Amino acid sequence: MRRSQTLAGALTFLALAAPPAAAGQTPGAPIPPALTRLAERFWSWRAGTQPLSGDDIPRIPRSAEWLPDWSPGAVAAQRKALTDFTGAWKAIDTTGWTIPARVDYRLMGAAIERVRWELDVTRLWRRDPTFYLDQTVGSLFDALLAPEAFDPARTRRIIRRVEQIPITLREGKANLTEAVRPFAALAIESLSEIQPQLETVQRELTPLLQGPDARRFGPAMERAVAALGQYRDWLRQRLPALPARTAVGRETYVGFLRRIAMVPWSPEQLVAMARQDFERAVSFETYERNRNRALPELSIFPSAAAQQARADSDEVRVRRFLVEHRILSVPDWLHHYRTPPMPSYLAPIASWGVDDDLTSETRLDQDGVSYRPPPSARLPYFYLATAKDPRPLLVHEGVPGHYMQLALSWANPDPIRRRYYDSNANEGIGFYAEEMMLQAGFFDDSPRTREIIYNFMRLRALRVEVDVKLALGKFSLEQAAGYLERTVPMDRETALSEAASFAARPGQAITYEIGKLQILQFLTDARLREGDRFSLQAFHDNLWKNGNVPISLVRWEYLGGE
Repeated sequence: MRRSQTLAGALTFLALAAPPAAAGQTPGAPIPPALTRLAERFWSWRAGTQPLSGDDIPRIPRSAEWLPDWSPGAVAAQRKALTDFTGAWKAIDTTGWTIPARVDYRLMGAAIERVRWELDVTRLWRRDPTFYLDQTVGSLFDALLAPEAFDPARTRRIIRRVEQIPITLREGKANLTEAVRPFAALAIESLSEIQPQLETVQRELTPLLQGPDARRFGPAMERAVAALGQYRDWLRQRLPALPARTAVGRETYVGFLRRIAMVPWSPEQLVAMARQDFERAVSFETYERNRNRALPELSIFPSAAAQQARADSDEVRVRRFLVEHRILSVPDWLHHYRTPPMPSYLAPIASWGVDDDLTSETRLDQDGVSYRPPPSARLPYFYLATAKDPRPLLVHEGVPGHYMQLALSWANPDPIRRRYYDSNANEGIGFYAEEMMLQAGFFDDSPRTREIIYNFMRLRALRVEVDVKLALGKFSLEQAAGYLERTVPMDRETALSEAASFAARPGQAITYEIGKLQILQFLTDARLREGDRFSLQAFHDNLWKNGNVPISLVRWEYLGGE
């Protein structure tokens, strides 16, 4: 094996070459003490320093006193901690370790490398003005997500985050020495209605707040609105002089694939694989539409109450279907995934993040929640699909997708696997769940819903091409948005939002499609190796339990290794 061969590629080939007896290795062995100590220190530190992103997968529990801090001192402390963690990780001797222990070791290496990626490679804290919107408006957004009472303790947390907004924006102005024009333009556009948005939040939230700190909310919101307006004006003044290039380049992108995502394929291979799956999705969607040509289109739910009632009953049907068809175990302790109407205090800023609360490692006794706007024909792409049939998003975001997968992973007895996150695995499982449920027959009762699933497949495959071409500089942000708008097709607003997110966070948009393809390859090899002994339910139970772990590592452990 050449020294230049990637870790992920090596894991894949080793797993294929391993003797069948190695498949008996199972996780659960004690984690070596040195790695346990490192993991405890790292995750405790990360809970205080991990930036907010607007995505739901990386959300983690924060202490009641946590506030975003991007001051020079805080960044310097992050760099020092990164050096210390890297040295401690490299100093651990893994000789004689079991495969599960070595999987955990590589997870910690990838987690530490992700910090370096954020600080020194993508450098959003220096390059992307929208980064500081995530740390400010996004911080308020996250604090409002949980469907809990606004008791005095929660009221204080919310107000402290609002009071931090002007401070964080001042830090952002000092840090944005490498800001690029497309990201700045997006930040300016995002702030175009921020005053009425936050004024509505203030009006709707004020009566709900409790305790002596509640009186600070109004003045804090006024200062936050003023600071955000000043930030927008500051960006407008700088915009003409900012550089336009957003690409990180091929070498950097490959480094992410190898050292963090642990994906064994080159960017060019990713595009070719996704293109083939896109053609498959378009073909299947075409067959389905032709088959359904005489059927009526799906109607929009007449009310939010009707949509929610259908979603609740569908969630129960999904659970029953999984168990009856021996697809995936559903433990009795797993709570439910609910889709209530969007709260009035959250609706004005709903576009600032993924508007769900999937609970956490510390809140497994609560239902997961994903808020829904009132059904309408004018809704954006994904919400419009849900207004016709809740199930396509239900199986991806709820059960058996993100809510269920995260809950099962957060219950993993291995703390490293509970706390590690990698969207390539999480989103891959969510996307895989859509097609798995389609092929298992869950959507047989609604041919028009099958069309939605195939259209989702088109989008997820196209995301790979857009992500790669943005990262390699072959697409501008506008070109990427136009490509998505025309080819999915989808509304302009969603297309531009997706393209901007892909440009700022290279490697995230590939996670759906590439994660799914890794799972399909993994399942195929496991099925061929085990023959009649193969159990789809056991395969899925292991995959969901380890759903935060890169697929290449789950595969290595399951099939055997070195």
